[in-house]
Amino acid sequence: MLVKEFLQLRRDRVSFAMIVILPIMQLLLFGYAINTTPRNLPTAVLLQEDSDLGRSILKALQNTAYFHFTREVHTVAEFDALLESGKVLFGVEIPRGFERGVRRGERPALLVAADATDPVAAGSALGALGQVMQTALQHDLFVGDPPSMPFEIRAHARYNPAAESRLNIVPGLVGTILTMTMLIFTALSVTREIERGTMENLLAMPITPIEVMLGKIIPYVLVGFLQASIIIGIGHFLFKVPILGSLAMLALLSTLFIGANLSIGYTFSTIAQNQLQAMQMTMMFFLPNILLSGFMFPFAGMPVWAQWIGEGLPLTHYIRIVRAIMLKGATLQNLQYDAIALFVLMLVAMTIAITRFRRTLD
Repeated sequence: MLVKEFLQLRRDRVSFAMIVILPIMQLLLFGYAINTTPRNLPTAVLLQEDSDLGRSILKALQNTAYFHFTREVHTVAEFDALLESGKVLFGVEIPRGFERGVRRGERPALLVAADATDPVAAGSALGALGQVMQTALQHDLFVGDPPSMPFEIRAHARYNPAAESRLNIVPGLVGTILTMTMLIFTALSVTREIERGTMENLLAMPITPIEVMLGKIIPYVLVGFLQASIIIGIGHFLFKVPILGSLAMLALLSTLFIGANLSIGYTFSTIAQNQLQAMQMTMMFFLPNILLSGFMFPFAGMPVWAQWIGEGLPLTHYIRIVRAIMLKGATLQNLQYDAIALFVLMLVAMTIAITRFRRTLD
């Protein structure tokens, strides 16, 4: 019996690969990609005056390694749009007349706005802001005993000012639960037909592969839409998570996300030889979705290679979408990149699934 089990394990190459790959993947992701104190977070600057003091402050902020200036804007509208779309996590505004106010002893205000939909990413940088500025500029600007700053730092945590974790977790759970259930439902669809011996009858029907795929996927689109409605409804009425944006747009983009996951799950079902292998593939795909999408750990704090992998996962884009619509009231214009990414991922998965479908009995 012992020899038989080893022989069976050797023949089941997918299961054997999972035994080796899963611990290696977890070790690499937790060791290299996951960072609970993120650095070099994308930051926009609204510099309303070009002065030596303004440049010194920006240099001091960048030297902290928390802030990485990626955009320079010229209007408050651009400043707000970048934060709403999630392209930056912080915005620094140095107002007009700032240096003159410092020289006159008026203590002008320096504004630092943060996207607090992810409290972990924003909290560490905002918490260290005052101390870092004092350390960086004390030799040039600080006077008195004890020294005091000649200007005021106004840190504004937008969209989640109280840093409540439920406002971050509940929208992310919508995508996480949908990913898990949609992948499992469709990953088993074709392999179930093979194991039950009904696949031959399915292939004999006068329908095309794309019609078979749509017939298996569409019912679960409705199931996924029902799941999303339940989760969002409970989050809104029980946990008081606001819905500031358009419900119609949230429904539309949720349907696109559900379709992308169902297509990926259907692709797994055309590759796997049995339901066990389909489940294993689903878990292999689900793990990086959880770790690299920004649901559990700040996306902007991951290394570049991990962010590239994350950009290829539907959950990454959907978490940005659902948080932006519910907490920021974002519009489709703010979310067009993530919407297009979901559509492309769905088309790629559908193409692979249709291409492989006729070979599932080979």
